[in-house]
Amino acid sequence: MRTEKLHIIPLGGLGEFGMNCLALRWQDDIIVIDAGLMFPESELLGVDIVVPDITYLIENKQQVRGIVLTHGHEDHIGGLPWILNELKVPVYATEFTLAYVEGKLEEHQMLDETELIEIAPNEKFTLGPFTIEPIRVTHSLVDCVALAIETPVGIIIHTGDFKIDLAPLDDKAFDLHAFAEYGKRGVLALLQDSTNVERPGYTPSERAVIPRLDEVFSQARKKLFLSCFSSSIYRIRIAMELARKHGRKVAVIGRSMIDSAEIAQDLGYIETPPGLIVNPGQVRDYPPEQMLVLISGTQGEPMSALSRAAVDNHKHARIEPGDTVVLSSRIIPGNEKAIFRVIDHLSRREATVIYDDGQHGLIHVSGHGSQEEMRLLINLVRPKFFIPIHGDYRYLSKHARVALETGAVEHAIVMEDGDVLELDADDARKKDKVTAGRILIDSGSSIDVVEDLVIRDRRILSEDGIVLTVLAINKKTGKVERAPEIIMRGFGGSDVTDQAREVVLKTLDGLNSEQKSDYGMVNEKVRVELKKLIQKSTGRRPMIMPVILEI
Repeated sequence: MRTEKLHIIPLGGLGEFGMNCLALRWQDDIIVIDAGLMFPESELLGVDIVVPDITYLIENKQQVRGIVLTHGHEDHIGGLPWILNELKVPVYATEFTLAYVEGKLEEHQMLDETELIEIAPNEKFTLGPFTIEPIRVTHSLVDCVALAIETPVGIIIHTGDFKIDLAPLDDKAFDLHAFAEYGKRGVLALLQDSTNVERPGYTPSERAVIPRLDEVFSQARKKLFLSCFSSSIYRIRIAMELARKHGRKVAVIGRSMIDSAEIAQDLGYIETPPGLIVNPGQVRDYPPEQMLVLISGTQGEPMSALSRAAVDNHKHARIEPGDTVVLSSRIIPGNEKAIFRVIDHLSRREATVIYDDGQHGLIHVSGHGSQEEMRLLINLVRPKFFIPIHGDYRYLSKHARVALETGAVEHAIVMEDGDVLELDADDARKKDKVTAGRILIDSGSSIDVVEDLVIRDRRILSEDGIVLTVLAINKKTGKVERAPEIIMRGFGGSDVTDQAREVVLKTLDGLNSEQKSDYGMVNEKVRVELKKLIQKSTGRRPMIMPVILEI
């Protein structure tokens, strides 16, 4: 009799940061954990977002029972509109995460057609053969959970993003006890967040930023601008509490910051006394030393409120000499140039800019656990199999070594997107691969997939330019009625324009009347000959597009 196996299939997030998405399958039942996106690297020209390739889920859509979310960051929920466009399944998440999801689905006109189901820590629910218990974890966002999943072959624990904070601002501490209880029962596999595996020690509590920010508030003589990730609810709360302590009013500027602050207030994560928050239009009504502006744009996004304010192009946020601007976040790799450009502009406005301030005290702490927190959790859970998740391959590989060094893990398995891990109570091995990868999205009024061919064309245009050749050909005689028009853009090829015109005429003269009547052939002959000339003369390989006008 064939023994059935549990399948763990990562579709995103193992081999890159972001795009987190993982399928768990038992026979004909699949659940999906997280549905994230990642933001594109600079070489993906014009692409807005990158989401996981869910071909496997589409091929098995009848078996997918639902999507369970660990928390509300974009790298865990940002791919939902794309995935739900293909799979009409319910979405399970905590109250705060659902509030973010609702806003995202409403933006894509998908809210009414999606079933959203609220879950809560320590309240089990069942999806097919899986019994799932959310476990409270702490992170840089509120209302985050790990998932303990009882399967027919054993218990799987997926940590989601976490750090171990036993004294968070909302007093909803990391639930070490629940992890320890599962450890006593026996855990088949632990899937653990690898993000900070290169950092030794412990990640400080969110409260660690309070002393330095308190000092900044004390020293600021004029307006104080504070920018952080809009999802950093604890940081927003700290800033508002310090504003009240130091006698400052608070204006919230930037759509994402406003949305997050409103959700946090509605759900009780931030409590503000009447009169503390003022409308952005009232900023000028108060003396500068009595004003705190919470503003979005900490990563230097070109159209963000902070970027516009830095070049004096924001209606309400005007930065003046003597103002203080605090960037209370880490610099995400790849964003350095944009962030330092904003800091340059702020310096031109004669503002005091505080960022990456580790020497004088912390203005930012990570939301991910460092090595000692990883070890602590591994020792509590003592899983039979350990699977690192979230991160580039070198992070996953290092995390596997850290887990084995604890002595609490029998086997560490490094997986990548598309791998299929088969498990039963005694054995785990990689078998087969499914289609996995990335889908490039241009998000405008609709969700448009960008093919690799389009990216290639964009790269050619950006690096080598374009050559348009306009030919006016008499339909009856096949003769060229006027000299070809050569238009070159994106490279300094003007000195070969006359040569290009001669090459085109020579190419046309070499064609017989039958060939001239085949515009496809004319097109290709002209393109090939121009390519040879331009490559030889300039070393460039521009996109060459002959345009034929019939006269």
